[in-house]
Amino acid sequence: GVACYKGTGGLLAAGGGDSSTFYEMSIGLLGKFGGVLAMSGVIVCPITSGDTAFRSARLTIADWFKIDQTKIPKRLMLAVPLLGIGYLISLIDYSVVWRYFSWSNQTLATIFLWTATVYLIKNEANYWISLIPATFMSSVCVSYILQAPEGFRLNAMFSNGVGVVAAIVLFVLFMLNKNKFVKNKDSKNIA
Repeated sequence: GVACYKGTGGLLAAGGGDSSTFYEMSIGLLGKFGGVLAMSGVIVCPITSGDTAFRSARLTIADWFKIDQTKIPKRLMLAVPLLGIGYLISLIDYSVVWRYFSWSNQTLATIFLWTATVYLIKNEANYWISLIPATFMSSVCVSYILQAPEGFRLNAMFSNGVGVVAAIVLFVLFMLNKNKFVKNKDSKNIA
């Protein structure tokens, strides 16, 4: 958007909303055909992501409770309540839903970074390449969730400070315990 409008001032000039700004940028930069492809991607990708999320939730619950999913009635037994929950969530202000969705995505990425760090340590590789981002993202996730609820928003400086302290604590605890992750040199197994 900044490149298209040569600054931030024009981002809301196309009518004051994300959809009109996206339309103007995609048609302007990609032409009519490219703009249609870009806009269809903005429509199709969330639909397929939602479909995947509901299917993953249904299969995860089925796995937890050992519910066979080969027959349609048993699939519906889980899918219908999940879709009902999805509908109820859709009634909440979208900015609130998006805030928690983005936080959960960043938290998942952070967990993966910590997991990758352990894997690299076990395989005696350069673990700093994932440890530094894992520490930084830990701070981001803690700070972000403390600011999330509208009615209970903490002062940004306080929540950022708590995030930094949490990241430092996690880093120190990890460094103190990292030798527990080193694999036995005689072992040929890659954990």
